[in-house]
Amino acid sequence: MNKLYIGNVSAEASEEDLETIFERLKIPHSGPFLVKTGYAFVDCPDEKAANLAIERISGNEELFGKVLEVAISVPKSQRSCKMQIRNIPPHMQWEVLDGMLAQYGTVESCEQVNTDTETAVVNVRYAAKDQARLAMEKLNGSMMENFALKVSYIPDETAAAEGASGRGRRGFNARGTPRSGSPGQGARPKMQSDIPLRMLVPTQFVGAIIGKEGATIRNITKQTHSKIDIHRKENAGAAEKPITIHSTPEGCLNACMTIMEIMQKEAVDTKFTEAIPLKILAHNNFVGRLIGKEGRNLKKIEQDTGTKITISALLDLTVYNLERTITINGTLKESNKALEELMTKIMESYESDMAAMNLQSNLIPGLNLNALGLFPSGAPGMGPSMSGMPPHGAHGGSAYGCSPYGGEGTFWASKLSASSQPFSGQPESETVHLFIPALAVGAIIGKQGQHIKQLSHFAGASIKIAPAEEKDSIQRVVIIIGTPEAQFKAQCRIFGKLKEENFFGPKEEVKLEAHIKVPSFAAGRVIGKGGKTVNELQNLTCAEVVVPRDQTPDENDQVIVKIIGHFFACQLAQRKIQEILAQVRRQQQPKPTSGGQPPQPRRK
Repeated sequence: MNKLYIGNVSAEASEEDLETIFERLKIPHSGPFLVKTGYAFVDCPDEKAANLAIERISGNEELFGKVLEVAISVPKSQRSCKMQIRNIPPHMQWEVLDGMLAQYGTVESCEQVNTDTETAVVNVRYAAKDQARLAMEKLNGSMMENFALKVSYIPDETAAAEGASGRGRRGFNARGTPRSGSPGQGARPKMQSDIPLRMLVPTQFVGAIIGKEGATIRNITKQTHSKIDIHRKENAGAAEKPITIHSTPEGCLNACMTIMEIMQKEAVDTKFTEAIPLKILAHNNFVGRLIGKEGRNLKKIEQDTGTKITISALLDLTVYNLERTITINGTLKESNKALEELMTKIMESYESDMAAMNLQSNLIPGLNLNALGLFPSGAPGMGPSMSGMPPHGAHGGSAYGCSPYGGEGTFWASKLSASSQPFSGQPESETVHLFIPALAVGAIIGKQGQHIKQLSHFAGASIKIAPAEEKDSIQRVVIIIGTPEAQFKAQCRIFGKLKEENFFGPKEEVKLEAHIKVPSFAAGRVIGKGGKTVNELQNLTCAEVVVPRDQTPDENDQVIVKIIGHFFACQLAQRKIQEILAQVRRQQQPKPTSGGQPPQPRRK
């Protein structure tokens, strides 16, 4: 199938006008033009002719004052997980392309298409249609190094035909003169690190790092095969600006050291007398493991490298900024060695967390981890962020496990979502009553209610503290109303906050009691025959699940189910119970009858 869609067609255009353009550009077509209002269709004899039409006409040819857009015509029913991306800069680095594609989902394959054009063309297959659709929406027409990307679907039948030849090889075929680390090179370079390196630099050196008309930063990018983002517009007036480096671990180190050398040279030229230590940012989740028991890990790195390493205080963290600043004092050589060891530790922690989260994503049914936005695009520590975040903190900020700056998508979440099943349609809102120590209420609310407002905004949930039932109550109830994803985020942050504020001991696991309400007629299904279901729930989730006997249903004919356990145990139990309730609701729905006729009585 090589049918082309021609968009942005003027109402004055005729079949002859379009045919004239094709003949002038020597593009063969195998049938008449079907002209509609605002668009047209035409068949090409083969894929090569279709690609030629897209390259030469789309965005380049004007007809009656309108610039034509050309793409492969794919009916909605045939839109697959596979798409073609055209007009890719020929010198684009492998790491940059991988990172760009991975923002929108799990990439199963990526093969280059041989064309006669200077720019590169690739066929990309995502793990799911919604991921491909998102990539299509975000990438089509987006600018990359002064090249406007052109993205079109590849229909199912074409994808199936091409899959046989391209399957099993994730990479590009050689085209023309190979360029080191670019799509034109047959052999893949080392894989990009899942965790970008985040560093802080004094604001006065940002201009020197960028260079005249961006020449310096382009040179660093080219030499180190990395993608470097300088977030100079964030935190106006701040003394330091964050820089994010996407590359292989070796590329990140080289780019970082090059930036340090540029700053030191600029300091000499401008007679800047203060020391310029190397500062990197890491998510608080990793810091405990970096430090080690009684600080042993950090002391060993200092001894091995001859550096002095300090880490910013926990007090600097907020719900929107969970990054800690790690400052390395030493010579460039010593700092480079220390950074290498720190990055190794962070990667080990990241891989451990990934394994644990993959396990949980398999266990928790119905939870769309993509929608959670909990995990940054690079990793839980040093990655890019979800867009649309509220005002940032001191260093660009990040929400619980969320990314520190806007606009690059949720890469880590997309990796996990491949194994989690998203909800069909719009997820329903749920209400959970979470019991916390009465003394912790102030920590959850925050000064002038700031923390609970931020948490509610971040999670997308309604979060309220219920009044105390008695004057001397040792527990208070947090009422959380929101979708399953909102519940996950809100409860996760509350569990974490109680640990951070030392309401539980350093070796004590945070275990809380949660109450959810279920219809009284469904309580028996949660319990199961002879308590079989509830026992299985407890064995699977490691949570204590209790349906109190002799409950009097409330005014909505609902009863309480109690869940007690650590965070993931509680989440898993909640999801499993909601799954049981969904089955009950489905079974209660009247079955549709064909033709709208009432069911006929059975013959005896």
